[in-house]
Amino acid sequence: MAQAWKCSGLRWAAGGPALVWDGGRRSALTWGKRVAFGVADGGVRTCVGARGNPCPVRAVVPGRSTGARCEECARLDRAHSVAADTIADDPRPYHVYLAWFGPGMIKVGITAEERGSARLLEQGAVCFSWLGLGPLMAARRTEELLRAALRVPDRIPYGEKRAVRSRLPGSAAERAAEVEALHGRAARLAEWPESLTREPCQVVDHVGVFGLAGLPGAVGEVGELVAGCWVSGELVAAAGPDLHLATGRGVVVLDTRLMTGWDLVPAAEGEAGFTVPVREFKEAAGVQDGLF
Repeated sequence: MAQAWKCSGLRWAAGGPALVWDGGRRSALTWGKRVAFGVADGGVRTCVGARGNPCPVRAVVPGRSTGARCEECARLDRAHSVAADTIADDPRPYHVYLAWFGPGMIKVGITAEERGSARLLEQGAVCFSWLGLGPLMAARRTEELLRAALRVPDRIPYGEKRAVRSRLPGSAAERAAEVEALHGRAARLAEWPESLTREPCQVVDHVGVFGLAGLPGAVGEVGELVAGCWVSGELVAAAGPDLHLATGRGVVVLDTRLMTGWDLVPAAEGEAGFTVPVREFKEAAGVQDGLF
Protein backbone atom coordinates (compact mmCIF):
# COMPACT_ATOMS: atom_id res chain seq x y z
CA MET A 1 0.00 0.00 0.00
CA ALA A 2 1.31 3.50 -0.89
CA GLN A 3 2.28 5.73 2.00
CA ALA A 4 -0.49 8.20 2.89
CA TRP A 5 0.10 11.86 3.71
CA LYS A 6 -1.98 14.45 5.56
CA CYS A 7 -1.98 17.95 4.12
CA SER A 8 -1.96 20.95 6.46
CA GLY A 9 -2.72 23.43 3.68
CA LEU A 10 -1.01 25.93 1.40
CA ARG A 11 1.49 28.39 2.90
CA TRP A 12 3.02 31.48 1.35
CA ALA A 13 6.60 32.62 1.97
CA ALA A 14 9.21 34.77 0.26
CA GLY A 15 10.11 31.86 -2.02
CA GLY A 16 6.52 31.35 -3.16
CA PRO A 17 3.76 28.89 -2.28
CA ALA A 18 4.26 25.47 -0.73
CA LEU A 19 2.02 22.66 0.42
CA VAL A 20 2.66 21.79 4.07
CA TRP A 21 2.24 18.26 5.41
CA ASP A 22 1.63 17.02 8.94
CA GLY A 23 5.04 16.85 10.58
CA GLY A 24 6.18 20.09 8.92
CA ARG A 25 7.52 18.83 5.58
CA ARG A 26 6.92 21.21 2.66
CA SER A 27 6.47 20.71 -1.07
CA ALA A 28 7.50 23.86 -2.94
CA LEU A 29 5.22 24.76 -5.84
CA THR A 30 6.59 26.29 -9.04
CA TRP A 31 4.89 27.13 -12.33
CA GLY A 32 4.82 24.11 -14.61
CA LYS A 33 5.11 21.65 -11.71
CA ARG A 34 2.91 18.58 -11.97
CA VAL A 35 0.54 18.36 -9.02
CA ALA A 36 -0.77 14.80 -8.84
CA PHE A 37 -2.22 12.81 -5.97
CA GLY A 38 -5.07 10.53 -5.06
CA VAL A 39 -7.38 10.13 -2.09
CA ALA A 40 -7.02 6.76 -0.39
CA ASP A 41 -9.69 4.25 -1.33
CA GLY A 42 -12.23 3.68 1.42
CA GLY A 43 -11.02 6.67 3.40
CA VAL A 44 -13.05 9.33 5.16
CA ARG A 45 -12.25 12.95 5.84
CA THR A 46 -11.60 13.58 9.51
CA CYS A 47 -11.56 16.79 11.56
CA VAL A 48 -8.16 18.53 11.68
CA GLY A 49 -8.65 19.66 15.29
CA ALA A 50 -8.17 23.12 16.77
CA ARG A 51 -5.16 25.30 17.55
CA GLY A 52 -2.61 22.53 17.08
CA ASN A 53 -4.57 19.94 19.04
CA PRO A 54 -6.11 16.85 17.38
CA CYS A 55 -9.84 16.31 17.37
CA PRO A 56 -10.52 14.07 20.41
CA VAL A 57 -13.15 12.03 18.58
CA ARG A 58 -11.64 12.17 15.04
CA ALA A 59 -15.03 13.33 13.80
CA VAL A 60 -15.92 12.83 10.14
CA VAL A 61 -16.38 16.15 8.30
CA PRO A 62 -18.04 16.95 4.94
CA GLY A 63 -15.93 16.89 1.79
CA ARG A 64 -17.07 20.39 0.78
CA SER A 65 -16.06 22.05 4.04
CA THR A 66 -13.11 24.42 3.59
CA GLY A 67 -12.50 24.47 7.35
CA ALA A 68 -12.31 20.68 7.78
CA ARG A 69 -13.38 21.00 11.42
CA CYS A 70 -16.24 19.51 13.36
CA GLU A 71 -18.60 21.89 15.15
CA GLU A 72 -16.84 21.63 18.52
CA CYS A 73 -13.31 22.11 17.13
CA ALA A 74 -14.49 25.04 15.00
CA ARG A 75 -15.90 26.65 18.15
CA LEU A 76 -12.64 26.12 20.03
CA ASP A 77 -10.59 27.48 17.13
CA ARG A 78 -12.59 30.69 17.04
CA ALA A 79 -12.57 31.09 20.83
CA HIS A 80 -9.15 32.76 20.56
CA SER A 81 -9.40 34.55 17.24
CA VAL A 82 -8.76 38.14 16.21
CA ALA A 83 -10.94 37.58 13.15
CA ALA A 84 -13.87 36.57 15.36
CA ASP A 85 -13.40 39.56 17.69
CA THR A 86 -12.79 37.26 20.68
CA ILE A 87 -9.49 38.97 21.61
CA ALA A 88 -9.37 42.56 22.84
CA ASP A 89 -6.09 42.61 24.76
CA ASP A 90 -3.59 41.52 22.11
CA PRO A 91 -0.60 43.85 22.69
CA ARG A 92 0.83 43.50 19.17
CA PRO A 93 0.57 46.38 16.68
CA TYR A 94 -1.80 45.80 13.76
CA HIS A 95 -1.86 47.05 10.19
CA VAL A 96 -5.09 48.21 8.57
CA TYR A 97 -5.02 47.49 4.83
CA LEU A 98 -6.97 47.85 1.60
CA ALA A 99 -6.92 44.74 -0.60
CA TRP A 100 -8.03 44.59 -4.26
CA PHE A 101 -9.07 41.37 -5.99
CA GLY A 102 -10.46 42.67 -9.29
CA PRO A 103 -12.55 45.50 -10.70
CA GLY A 104 -15.05 46.65 -8.08
CA MET A 105 -13.78 44.12 -5.51
CA ILE A 106 -11.90 45.88 -2.72
CA LYS A 107 -12.00 45.21 1.02
CA VAL A 108 -10.60 46.53 4.28
CA GLY A 109 -8.95 44.31 6.85
CA ILE A 110 -6.38 44.09 9.62
CA THR A 111 -3.33 41.90 10.20
CA ALA A 112 -0.61 41.76 12.84
CA GLU A 113 2.43 43.83 11.83
CA GLU A 114 4.75 40.90 12.51
CA ARG A 115 3.04 38.88 9.75
CA GLY A 116 4.01 41.37 7.06
CA SER A 117 2.10 40.75 3.82
CA ALA A 118 1.45 37.04 4.51
CA ARG A 119 -2.25 37.65 5.19
CA LEU A 120 -2.66 39.38 1.83
CA LEU A 121 -1.01 36.48 -0.01
CA GLU A 122 -3.21 33.99 1.87
CA GLN A 123 -6.34 35.85 0.77
CA GLY A 124 -5.24 36.07 -2.86
CA ALA A 125 -5.10 39.89 -2.88
CA VAL A 126 -4.02 40.94 -6.37
CA CYS A 127 -2.73 44.22 -4.93
CA PHE A 128 -2.90 46.06 -1.62
CA SER A 129 -1.76 49.06 0.39
CA TRP A 130 -1.43 49.71 4.10
CA LEU A 131 -3.68 52.38 5.59
CA GLY A 132 -2.36 52.65 9.14
CA LEU A 133 -0.67 50.95 12.06
CA GLY A 134 -1.60 50.89 15.73
CA PRO A 135 -3.10 48.94 18.65
CA LEU A 136 -5.60 46.20 17.87
CA MET A 137 -8.70 48.07 19.00
CA ALA A 138 -7.67 51.22 17.10
CA ALA A 139 -7.18 49.09 13.99
CA ARG A 140 -10.60 47.52 14.54
CA ARG A 141 -12.25 50.94 14.91
CA THR A 142 -10.63 52.12 11.68
CA GLU A 143 -11.89 49.02 9.89
CA GLU A 144 -15.41 49.74 11.18
CA LEU A 145 -15.08 53.39 10.16
CA LEU A 146 -14.39 52.48 6.54
CA ARG A 147 -17.24 49.99 6.49
CA ALA A 148 -19.72 52.52 7.88
CA ALA A 149 -18.55 55.73 6.19
CA LEU A 150 -17.38 54.41 2.81
CA ARG A 151 -19.32 51.11 2.60
CA VAL A 152 -16.13 49.10 2.20
CA PRO A 153 -16.73 45.38 2.90
CA ASP A 154 -14.44 43.27 5.06
CA ARG A 155 -15.00 40.09 3.03
CA ILE A 156 -14.93 39.12 -0.65
CA PRO A 157 -16.20 35.58 -1.45
CA TYR A 158 -13.57 33.28 -2.95
CA GLY A 159 -15.87 32.41 -5.83
CA GLU A 160 -15.90 36.04 -6.92
CA LYS A 161 -12.11 36.29 -6.68
CA ARG A 162 -11.63 33.19 -8.85
CA ALA A 163 -14.05 34.39 -11.50
CA VAL A 164 -11.98 37.46 -12.46
CA ARG A 165 -8.35 36.32 -12.16
CA SER A 166 -7.99 35.70 -15.89
CA ARG A 167 -9.60 39.04 -16.80
CA LEU A 168 -7.61 41.52 -14.73
CA PRO A 169 -6.42 44.87 -16.12
CA GLY A 170 -3.10 44.46 -17.90
CA SER A 171 -1.03 47.14 -16.17
CA ALA A 172 -0.06 47.59 -12.54
CA ALA A 173 -1.21 51.22 -12.72
CA GLU A 174 -4.72 50.16 -13.76
CA ARG A 175 -4.87 47.55 -11.02
CA ALA A 176 -3.73 50.08 -8.41
CA ALA A 177 -6.23 52.80 -9.38
CA GLU A 178 -9.13 51.72 -7.13
CA VAL A 179 -6.83 51.21 -4.12
CA GLU A 180 -5.31 54.68 -4.60
CA ALA A 181 -8.71 56.32 -4.95
CA LEU A 182 -10.15 54.62 -1.86
CA HIS A 183 -7.00 55.30 0.14
CA GLY A 184 -7.44 59.00 -0.63
CA ARG A 185 -11.08 58.98 0.43
CA ALA A 186 -10.21 57.14 3.65
CA ALA A 187 -7.46 59.64 4.46
CA ARG A 188 -9.97 62.49 4.34
CA LEU A 189 -12.17 60.96 7.04
CA ALA A 190 -11.99 62.90 10.29
CA GLU A 191 -12.90 60.13 12.72
CA TRP A 192 -9.65 58.13 12.68
CA PRO A 193 -8.52 56.90 16.13
CA GLU A 194 -5.69 59.07 17.44
CA SER A 195 -3.58 56.03 18.38
CA LEU A 196 -3.45 54.80 14.78
CA THR A 197 -0.51 56.05 12.70
CA ARG A 198 -1.59 56.75 9.14
CA GLU A 199 0.52 55.31 6.33
CA PRO A 200 0.96 56.62 2.77
CA CYS A 201 -0.52 54.79 -0.20
CA GLN A 202 2.11 52.42 -1.61
CA VAL A 203 0.42 49.76 -3.71
CA VAL A 204 2.05 46.31 -3.80
CA ASP A 205 1.12 44.21 -6.85
CA HIS A 206 0.99 40.37 -6.64
CA VAL A 207 0.26 39.50 -10.27
CA GLY A 208 3.82 38.27 -10.80
CA VAL A 209 3.94 36.47 -7.45
CA PHE A 210 0.71 34.60 -8.24
CA GLY A 211 1.56 33.91 -11.91
CA LEU A 212 -1.61 35.61 -13.13
CA ALA A 213 -0.19 37.34 -16.23
CA GLY A 214 -1.78 35.68 -19.26
CA LEU A 215 -3.70 33.24 -17.07
CA PRO A 216 -6.18 31.17 -19.14
CA GLY A 217 -9.79 31.27 -17.99
CA ALA A 218 -10.77 28.38 -15.73
CA VAL A 219 -13.47 25.95 -16.88
CA GLY A 220 -14.44 24.96 -13.35
CA GLU A 221 -13.43 24.38 -9.75
CA VAL A 222 -13.05 21.26 -7.64
CA GLY A 223 -16.21 20.90 -5.58
CA GLU A 224 -14.85 18.35 -3.12
CA LEU A 225 -12.50 15.42 -2.84
CA VAL A 226 -13.89 11.92 -2.45
CA ALA A 227 -12.32 8.58 -1.57
CA GLY A 228 -10.66 6.97 -4.59
CA CYS A 229 -10.51 10.14 -6.70
CA TRP A 230 -7.44 11.47 -8.52
CA VAL A 231 -6.08 14.95 -9.20
CA SER A 232 -3.44 15.54 -11.85
CA GLY A 233 -2.51 18.80 -13.55
CA GLU A 234 0.22 21.30 -14.35
CA LEU A 235 0.40 24.29 -12.03
CA VAL A 236 -0.10 27.49 -14.03
CA ALA A 237 -0.92 29.92 -11.18
CA ALA A 238 -1.65 30.07 -7.46
CA ALA A 239 -3.44 32.73 -5.42
CA GLY A 240 -4.53 32.53 -1.82
CA PRO A 241 -5.41 28.88 -1.15
CA ASP A 242 -6.15 28.19 -4.83
CA LEU A 243 -4.10 26.23 -7.36
CA HIS A 244 -4.91 26.77 -11.04
CA LEU A 245 -4.16 23.46 -12.75
CA ALA A 246 -3.99 22.81 -16.50
CA THR A 247 -5.77 19.50 -17.12
CA GLY A 248 -7.12 17.60 -20.09
CA ARG A 249 -10.43 19.44 -19.71
CA GLY A 250 -8.86 22.91 -19.37
CA VAL A 251 -7.75 24.92 -16.34
CA VAL A 252 -9.44 23.78 -13.12
CA VAL A 253 -9.13 25.58 -9.76
CA LEU A 254 -8.33 23.48 -6.69
CA ASP A 255 -8.93 25.09 -3.29
CA THR A 256 -6.21 23.41 -1.22
CA ARG A 257 -8.33 23.77 1.92
CA LEU A 258 -10.36 20.86 0.54
CA MET A 259 -7.26 18.63 0.82
CA THR A 260 -7.00 18.82 4.61
CA GLY A 261 -8.35 15.93 6.66
CA TRP A 262 -7.90 13.32 3.91
CA ASP A 263 -5.32 10.55 3.59
CA LEU A 264 -3.59 11.44 0.30
CA VAL A 265 -1.44 9.08 -1.75
CA PRO A 266 1.07 9.78 -4.54
CA ALA A 267 -0.03 9.27 -8.12
CA ALA A 268 1.57 6.39 -10.01
CA GLU A 269 4.09 7.27 -12.70
CA GLY A 270 2.19 8.29 -15.82
CA GLU A 271 -1.09 8.70 -13.93
CA ALA A 272 -3.00 11.42 -15.79
CA GLY A 273 -6.51 10.96 -14.52
CA PHE A 274 -8.60 13.76 -13.11
CA THR A 275 -11.56 12.03 -11.54
CA VAL A 276 -12.33 14.50 -8.75
CA PRO A 277 -15.82 16.11 -8.92
CA VAL A 278 -15.65 19.47 -10.74
CA ARG A 279 -18.22 22.27 -10.71
CA GLU A 280 -18.15 23.66 -14.21
CA PHE A 281 -18.34 27.40 -14.64
CA LYS A 282 -21.17 28.61 -16.83
CA GLU A 283 -18.61 30.59 -18.78
CA ALA A 284 -15.07 29.52 -19.34
CA ALA A 285 -13.14 31.17 -17.00
CA GLY A 286 10.58 3.66 -1.05
CA VAL A 287 9.64 6.05 1.87
CA GLN A 288 9.20 9.29 0.07
CA ASP A 289 10.49 12.68 1.23
CA GLY A 290 7.06 14.07 0.39
CA LEU A 291 3.93 13.43 -1.60
CA PHE A 292 5.26 15.50 -4.55
